[in-house]
Amino acid sequence: MLSLTCKAAIKAVTFLGSRLASGERSSLKEVAAFIDENEHTVGKLLQRLVKAGAIKSAKGPNGGFYMTPRQVEQRVMRIVEAIDGKAVFQECGLGLRRCSDARPCPFHERYKPIRDQFRQLCEHQRVKDLYEEVNSGSAYLVG
Repeated sequence: MLSLTCKAAIKAVTFLGSRLASGERSSLKEVAAFIDENEHTVGKLLQRLVKAGAIKSAKGPNGGFYMTPRQVEQRVMRIVEAIDGKAVFQECGLGLRRCSDARPCPFHERYKPIRDQFRQLCEHQRVKDLYEEVNSGSAYLVG
């Protein structure tokens, strides 16, 4: 359902949010290494997130990527929309372009409710909810 880039963006935002309390800013290399993703991909997605206002960046010796207290309150949906767009929650489970209620694929009736539940999860979960679980040790970002 979500692209690999979008999954990496959610991991990156969760990592950046987890550093809010310490006030640390993270370099591109640091984010990419922590979430175990390609630097080039992470660089592009971080810039898209900055442009969307989902994260901040600063240049210079004390620069890097970071999140504000207001940004960690944003819903995960904002990250998904910035990277994959809203249409991801209307796509066919098999990737068919013409799948619909009137012309369903073999997965349609069983996939649609799962896709809708995942959309609701993204609409309700905040970035803060994700990184608090990581910080407490009840969830992990590394594989």
